[in-house]
Amino acid sequence: MRAYNFCAGPAALPTAVLEKAQAEMLDWQGKGLSIMEMSHRSADYVAVAEKAEADLRKLMNIPENYKVLFLQGGASLQFSAIPLNLLGKNNKADYIRTGIWSEKALKEAKRYGDINVVEAGIKTEDGKLAIADQSTWNLSDDAAYVHYADNETIGGLQFAHVPETDKPLVCDFSSSILSAPIDVSKFGLIYAGAQKNIGPAGLTLVIIREDLLDQSKPEIPSILKYADQAKNGSMVNTPSTYAWYLSGLVFEWLLEQGGVEAIHKVNLQKAELLYGYIDSSDFYANPIAKENRSIMNVPFTLANPELEKQFLQDAKENHLLNLAGHRSVGGMRASIYNAVPLEGVQALVNFMDDFAKRNA
Repeated sequence: MRAYNFCAGPAALPTAVLEKAQAEMLDWQGKGLSIMEMSHRSADYVAVAEKAEADLRKLMNIPENYKVLFLQGGASLQFSAIPLNLLGKNNKADYIRTGIWSEKALKEAKRYGDINVVEAGIKTEDGKLAIADQSTWNLSDDAAYVHYADNETIGGLQFAHVPETDKPLVCDFSSSILSAPIDVSKFGLIYAGAQKNIGPAGLTLVIIREDLLDQSKPEIPSILKYADQAKNGSMVNTPSTYAWYLSGLVFEWLLEQGGVEAIHKVNLQKAELLYGYIDSSDFYANPIAKENRSIMNVPFTLANPELEKQFLQDAKENHLLNLAGHRSVGGMRASIYNAVPLEGVQALVNFMDDFAKRNA
């Protein structure tokens, strides 16, 4: 039997997608070879790549004046690529800090530009982590763009609203993309590592408004230059062909589920079930203010931290995997991405309740 996988990334993939990939592994559509053996410039593979982009555009309602790039290097490489691409004419940018991943992004950006750090992560009176109201932010008047991370995967802290600004908005959507509808037109650039809600590790999505393609610094490497990648169909070099193909299968699966709107309703059910149980328990606690709780990454602690190892061992024996929190914060974390079914979250809640009763 397949276990329920709560890993933050590489994360669970839909079983139906894996089964289709398995069936096509040795002989893709009667061609006599695997798609991972196929030339990325062949007509067959280009058709696969183009369909993946078309399906993603449909899922996210991406306007025509945006380019969709299928790149490599993870979101972490984009921490450098973004300032190199967008600070060529104006060397200033605002970076909103809310946690570890936004911190990593601004640390890299400081290598290439004049970065104004906007402190937005706060603690409420009851000690919960939250995002400060925008009225308290020290945004610049002359920034080339404003960067933030929609969902802090490690901390489980998520923006309740899209920040308002007249500057191009750049957002790391790695752990929340395709989990809920977003208005792409509000953003200058969206980027996301694939290994959470898109597909396997090795692929990175960049969705960029066309008017921003001519803002790059002259010293930028061509492999990182969005204008070059857009001109060459994301194939300046050999792309991550198998990850691109698998992501396309995930997009097909999402469309079959009814699209992002439909999967969002399921995601809300999952989050409400898990948070609801945690809030009702004296044995578990969540450190995030309710208005900023992530619907994808749910961190929680046990009343007795000495029981953490036993919790993880018992969970594994119950086919509930990868529940350890990030090494930098400890505790537990359940990542309940699109491919984790409601039944999986119910199984987790049932286990948590049983464990609490046995160890109270």
